[in-house]
Amino acid sequence: MSLSPFHLAIPVYDLAAARRFYGEVFGLEEGRSSTQWVDFDFYGHQLVIHEHPKTASQDHAHTNPVDGHEVPVPHFGIVLQWTQWEALAERLKSFGTKFVIEPYVRFKGQVGEQATMFLLDPCGNALEFKAFKDMGQLFAK
Repeated sequence: MSLSPFHLAIPVYDLAAARRFYGEVFGLEEGRSSTQWVDFDFYGHQLVIHEHPKTASQDHAHTNPVDGHEVPVPHFGIVLQWTQWEALAERLKSFGTKFVIEPYVRFKGQVGEQATMFLLDPCGNALEFKAFKDMGQLFAK
């Protein structure tokens, strides 16, 4: 299955801090930019950070319970290959990242077993990164 790249634009109230975070901590390649926005190559997708006053969800995220953890809503992220996920978890730890939900495997032994981690960018946008050993479980019921 071939996926088309998505485009996601998110608000950031500190453009410089968010630019450093996505560029240095994640190591994402920067694309076009202006004084008010920056494009990043987010694993083949287009992520744009736009300077914008702080939003309510950045100030205090709502959460929903999932597998014994409080998952921030809204959030975005990507499904990686298992080894990519492990490498990203180690990279984030090496930068001293504070996780909302530490990297772990949820739904162990169940349909949809997956590795996941949640964190916030410097402007309070919640991100989730996950991986499946069996990508066929991505939409399993």
